[in-house]
Amino acid sequence: MSIFFHLIGRELRLSLRYGTDSLGTILFFVLTASLFPLALGPEPQLLQQIAPGILWVCSLLSALLPLERQFNHEYEDGSLDQLLLLGIPAFGIALAKITGHWLTTGLPLLFSSVPLALMFNFPYHAIPIFTASLFIGTACLSLIGGMTTCISLGARRNAFLLPLLTFPLLTPILIFGTMITDAQLHNLDFVPHFELLGACFAIALPLCPLVAGVGLTLAAE
Repeated sequence: MSIFFHLIGRELRLSLRYGTDSLGTILFFVLTASLFPLALGPEPQLLQQIAPGILWVCSLLSALLPLERQFNHEYEDGSLDQLLLLGIPAFGIALAKITGHWLTTGLPLLFSSVPLALMFNFPYHAIPIFTASLFIGTACLSLIGGMTTCISLGARRNAFLLPLLTFPLLTPILIFGTMITDAQLHNLDFVPHFELLGACFAIALPLCPLVAGVGLTLAAE
């Protein structure tokens, strides 16, 4: 277990050393979402109506930006073989790196989404539900993205293969997350959508690290 937390700490230190990756992710999220009011006009009702879809799509695209580099450094410099010899299962290594990805990408996106929600005229009572759904959604994004990155690791055209594998699997997360926020904004029952999003996370949490571990082992052979 100590090796697992050591690997998470290593990911955080690497993120601080190469801070432009996390900063670029947040800037992409904020700047892309900020372009929509400029293009569509400052009408409060219109912005509030389209905000759930905009914020969820922008957060999804932002979280995907650093995915390609998540395992590539270790694979290219050969340190992946050394990680697999640490005595921790391959799925544990995958889960540690996925956790590091969420801490350095998903968590900053979560905090930066609050001012954007206010900019899109979200009522104050809707923001906690929105951030709670985005909390689960970004965790699912990291789990599914980490799994597809490991599957495509070592492929010649993984930059092309990665989005083809990732986007279809992320579609339910995007739909349920948007419906939660939309239902909350229109005073409808959002609990069923929240339960479906939670079910996606409950499935992804044990399954994605296992598949990612198999992908890491195959890439190292």
